[in-house]
Amino acid sequence: MSAFANATAALFRDPNLAQDAIWRSGGADAPVAVRVMLRRPDAVMSFGEGRFVTDSVMIDVECAALGALAPGDTFEIGGVIYEVRGEPLRDAMRHVWKAEAREV
Repeated sequence: MSAFANATAALFRDPNLAQDAIWRSGGADAPVAVRVMLRRPDAVMSFGEGRFVTDSVMIDVECAALGALAPGDTFEIGGVIYEVRGEPLRDAMRHVWKAEAREV
């Protein structure tokens, strides 16, 4: 395992940064326990001449914890279910999946 992979794993073990979650492929497959980082940044959307600030939900999860991540997959975090929207992206080192999600 590379130094970057070790550092990523350490970040996801840190209770101040990550939390326990349950992942289900397609929202219905067998539950898999994972660690995730849940972020809720403001997003700026443009529409015509206007710019609007809206809430967003982003979920980061280690690639090593999941073989693949796809739209329709769900994460249960603290009793709330989030569904992955759009295509998840991996970081440049291919260690972390980054997915936009919505509360179901």
